[in-house]
Amino acid sequence: MRRSVYNTPASACLETIALVLAGGAGTRLKSLTQKHAKPAVNFAGKYRTIDFSLTNCVHSSIRRISILTQYKSHSLNTHIQHGWNFLRHELNEYVELLPAQQRVKSEWYAGTADAVFQNIDIIAEQEPRYVLILAGDHVYKMDYRDMLQDHIRTKASLTIGCVEVPLHKAREFGVMEIDTQNRIIGFEEKPARPKPMRGSSDQALASMGIYVFSWPFLREVLQRDAEDSTSSHDFGKNIIPSLIATAAVFAHSFRDKLTGRAGYWRDVGTIDGYFDAHMELLETRSSLELFDGHWPVLTYQPQLPPTQFTHDDDGKHGVVYDSIVCDGCLVAGAQVKHSIISSNVMIGGDTQIENAILLPDVEIGRHCRLRNVIVDRGCRLPERTVIGQDHAHDRRIYHVSPAGVTVVSAELLEIEIGEVA
Repeated sequence: MRRSVYNTPASACLETIALVLAGGAGTRLKSLTQKHAKPAVNFAGKYRTIDFSLTNCVHSSIRRISILTQYKSHSLNTHIQHGWNFLRHELNEYVELLPAQQRVKSEWYAGTADAVFQNIDIIAEQEPRYVLILAGDHVYKMDYRDMLQDHIRTKASLTIGCVEVPLHKAREFGVMEIDTQNRIIGFEEKPARPKPMRGSSDQALASMGIYVFSWPFLREVLQRDAEDSTSSHDFGKNIIPSLIATAAVFAHSFRDKLTGRAGYWRDVGTIDGYFDAHMELLETRSSLELFDGHWPVLTYQPQLPPTQFTHDDDGKHGVVYDSIVCDGCLVAGAQVKHSIISSNVMIGGDTQIENAILLPDVEIGRHCRLRNVIVDRGCRLPERTVIGQDHAHDRRIYHVSPAGVTVVSAELLEIEIGEVA
């Protein structure tokens, strides 16, 4: 992703603060979020999902960033403290954590809008002109200056980032209708029967959960919503639909600058979405450019030794095909195909792994067979473990997704080992 030339005044970026919503429970990711907030879930072997939104902010020259946390935030907090502490407060740039504190009312965050409202005094202290609101659990590379430029040019009160998605998948998102000037004239959150976008029968225009608000307007809207006892205090369900007829609400279409096609954006909030996004990385020409030196994805990296492929005691050599393997791994006499191997993973001899995601600190014993599986962080699989070949058997212990992906967690693995013993 190459940087572009922008007409957006540099002052506009300096007058913008970013709020990253990272407080959701993430229940659709099953055991992957049993101990972690959704934005802290690993992605592509070495990143956390929140790294993509934070990286976009830094490369977009938006360097006042607050992360709103709530559920199971310890690992997320640790990651931010270790990997995102390089901005300089004395230069008025920062990445700060804003845990739920019940500052405004004696309740936890009731929805996305309420999370922002409960930090309204902190936002006001920063005196922003624009507020960029982001989700912390989407994977994409985007220069927010394009969207900010559109917001300024159209004199919008609210600008919503949107992307084209297949119509059959649109029911998972907020779906909008726009006129010829990109003004939003209709918006429905997760509709049962999504409306196709103008000029296409099989595509819909979906909200990316990215919003640019002019700050005075946002403050007024949040205050009004907080006083509405019938509201669920959510941007997609309440705030946006209420503004379509009365305010200047515009869409910013996210497109690849080189091809003109819809930009790469993935919601990895479900097991199948998470798995598919990883398998896409293994394509010969992945749409997510992780090797792009112009827009590197920033993260915290622990100090680990180089990965080693070696033979086991029987003389079989470790072989890896069409895979991503991170630092600190040892593949001893195993065969790995079309898989993502995260950092500090040990794989024993005569083990066969295919279409798998192994998260950090996993140990796989000898003679194992794993296929179409996600193995959660820290799991220890004993010798001769077989997963992914018999879904009926797997479902008795593990979660198996609608598309047939088996998710292995340490807790469920202990249950199976106990039953075998």
